[in-house]
Amino acid sequence: MTVRRRAMPAVLTLLSLLLDTSVIPFLISSPYIVSLTFSTVLVLGMGDIGGEFAARCKALGAKVIGVRRSPRPCPEYADEVHLLEDLDSLLPHADVVAITLPGTDATRGLMSRERLAKMKEGAVLLNVGRGFIVDTEALCDALERGHLSGAGVDVTDPEPLPPTHRLWNIPTAVVTPHISGFYHLRETHERIVGIFLENLRHFQAGEPLRNLVDFATGYRKLS
Repeated sequence: MTVRRRAMPAVLTLLSLLLDTSVIPFLISSPYIVSLTFSTVLVLGMGDIGGEFAARCKALGAKVIGVRRSPRPCPEYADEVHLLEDLDSLLPHADVVAITLPGTDATRGLMSRERLAKMKEGAVLLNVGRGFIVDTEALCDALERGHLSGAGVDVTDPEPLPPTHRLWNIPTAVVTPHISGFYHLRETHERIVGIFLENLRHFQAGEPLRNLVDFATGYRKLS
């Protein structure tokens, strides 16, 4: 598998959050940590970040279910791929729900109080997409009453998270300061500069550009 290096900071953040939240029950009250092997991982967003994360979960023995907005063939690193309209029926079966979706009108409030309640008892929520995809207050409630065993969020709503917000004091929550993007890996910076230079040459030559964004959907245009 070719690693898409510009996705790596987010993938590494996701894996770190997953490892941290898997140990939380052991640190608090349980004699066991949670294994990814034989777990079901639901990945919302199967682009570069979601795909790379899914592939690593699959390699560690998880059942991977992908969710995307438009129908495409199921990749080798996923067991199933569904559309967003199937989300409600998938949530009760997932041990881990990982959000890598972009911030659009369609994804705003996607993980509402009602959908968080549909998640499997003891499941873990991870978010490296956009903070407003998840109802933060409902997430706090789900963690405090033990419906969810943990949450790892690199993005929040509001952001930055106020120092007095109760999420900071919930022991089953791991919060990172929106570090899953940007240039924390040298390879990512070099990759982005390389894409820019390549597109500049294409633009000057009147040729098609790479990675065009569909502003109506907020997603990359599919070729």
